[in-house]
Amino acid sequence: MSRLFASVRARATLAATLVVAVALVAAGTAVLLSLRSNLLGEAGTQAERSARDVATELAFGTAYGDLSLDVDDRPVQVVDDRGTLVAAGEDLERISGTGVDAVKPRPAAPGDARDARDGDDGDDGGDGEDAAAADDDGDREPLEPSEIGEPITVGDGSATIDGDTEDYRFAAVPVETDDRGRLTVYAGAPLSAEHGAVNTALTVMLIGFPVLLAVVAWVTWLVTRRALRPVEGIRREMAAITASEDLARRVPVPATHDEVARLASTTNQTLAALESSVERQRRFVADASHELRSPIASLRTQLEVAAAHPELLDLAGAVEDTVRLQRLAADLLLLARLDAGERPADARVDLTALAREAAEGRTGVTVRGDGAAVGAAGSRGQLGRVLANLLDNAQRHARSAVEVAVRRDGDAAVVAVADDGEGVPAADRERIFERFVRLDAARSRDDGGAGLGLAIARDVAVRHGGTLTVRDAPAGGALFELRLPSA
Repeated sequence: MSRLFASVRARATLAATLVVAVALVAAGTAVLLSLRSNLLGEAGTQAERSARDVATELAFGTAYGDLSLDVDDRPVQVVDDRGTLVAAGEDLERISGTGVDAVKPRPAAPGDARDARDGDDGDDGGDGEDAAAADDDGDREPLEPSEIGEPITVGDGSATIDGDTEDYRFAAVPVETDDRGRLTVYAGAPLSAEHGAVNTALTVMLIGFPVLLAVVAWVTWLVTRRALRPVEGIRREMAAITASEDLARRVPVPATHDEVARLASTTNQTLAALESSVERQRRFVADASHELRSPIASLRTQLEVAAAHPELLDLAGAVEDTVRLQRLAADLLLLARLDAGERPADARVDLTALAREAAEGRTGVTVRGDGAAVGAAGSRGQLGRVLANLLDNAQRHARSAVEVAVRRDGDAAVVAVADDGEGVPAADRERIFERFVRLDAARSRDDGGAGLGLAIARDVAVRHGGTLTVRDAPAGGALFELRLPSA
């Protein structure tokens, strides 16, 4: 595997690992926060339930000494409206987070009638007389429950019970009593379960996340290697093609039908086009060399004969060969410029006027049109060359007449050149536009054709965004139709 693909694999693996890491951290944080919130809410609910139980007892007039303050070993405080601790669990040694740090309630005050009564144990004092009078009347009717107030507040703190210190969630529940005024009950629920669950989840994440990231990195590395293996095969084959210069070779196409397969297919299409272009260029060079060799050899022979025997010089033949050689060189130069991608000029050309100029001086050629100008954008010189080549071809094969028609067809400008000759067989209607192609003796070199006129005409038409096609003419013969975008 090359260094390039190793780098791609490393970057892909690193990116995938980072994305998964960010996702895991975000998800883990959300899970921890949600877990902690739920457990804190559960602890707050338990603390509120404990505080409400004690508040209910206070609302029913239960004495401080009879309150259920040591249930489940949870810290409980009862504070009056002056902030004085009036009741607390027996094992409570320290507390924080409730606003009242005292853990031992004050002794019962003389004015606390119910506490004095409950703690008198039959003393015959003044309060005892009241109690006796009440007993004489029969059983005392229970007091109606007082109101448990709102709002209930929740907070965090800590407490030490019987030597064990823990964090607690405290709930404060206010209650209005008939004989002791407004009291506040503080009750706590331990947070040990919350801390334990959060710590366990955090430990699992700290151990599991690195393992999961390692698995993701390993799987990504393997998957990336497998995905890039066809690309490496393409690279090796391209390197071999470059070294051997054998454009007939093709890169392997994987059977995955994905982007890599499409890349291989496109690469093979490019190689095929390149092979075709190089082969066409080779044929062009070979044909051009052959076409140039004949007039050059003929001209040389005539000059050598003239040098030895001046009286035998065929001046007309020498001039004809020179003109033919000049035209062939001009055609080859134009084709080379077209192959190089030369862009035509963006001028407006009147095709009607251009057709009349091309037909001027030619025998048997007529131009037909409605008299209106039909314009196209492009190079006047190149489009004139197209019309001249079409007229030369038509006159070479016509029996007696050639007709040129210029018209507008929608958004296209159309120039049609028809002759009354033998026409072009359907099987050869594309082949005649290839370079150096001559179909029969009528299109031979002796008749002046080198097989480049129609090839040049089509290349120029394509460069101008148009088309050049051939079909049968209505009156027989061949009809060449040039279509260009209308200006």
